[in-house]
Amino acid sequence: MASQIVHFARLSDHDRKIATPLPKLVVGDRLELRVRDAGGKERTLPIPPSAASAVEALLAHMLRREGVAVLAEDPELSPSEASVILGISRPLVVLRRDRGDPPFRYVGKHRRALLKDVLALKSNLDKRQTAMEALAEDTEDLIETYGL
Repeated sequence: MASQIVHFARLSDHDRKIATPLPKLVVGDRLELRVRDAGGKERTLPIPPSAASAVEALLAHMLRREGVAVLAEDPELSPSEASVILGISRPLVVLRRDRGDPPFRYVGKHRRALLKDVLALKSNLDKRQTAMEALAEDTEDLIETYGL
């Protein structure tokens, strides 16, 4: 498999109650992790700025009761792997790829798409779904309010 889940995590209700979201980080802010081992010895580890935004997003998702998965990234995905990420069937992924979304290349007879392109498509599909759900709610509200 081109990408594999390295770790899957979800906060318990107790942990979510004691955790607080990170403040929005701006340029120049530093994120550090303070670790106290079982013997009481403390160490402070700096988190690089490029990883700080990932930590911020990770905690934000977990506080919203969402499970998160950490993936080890390989640059190219098969249609089956892309279908798992996109939440659609493999034949539909192949159909979309043949139409150019996401772009792909052939490796022999096998189609391969870049993970970044699949994730960009996933983001677009999620935005569309959110917009469609909002439209459906508005339509239901209009029907209930005005009897249309």
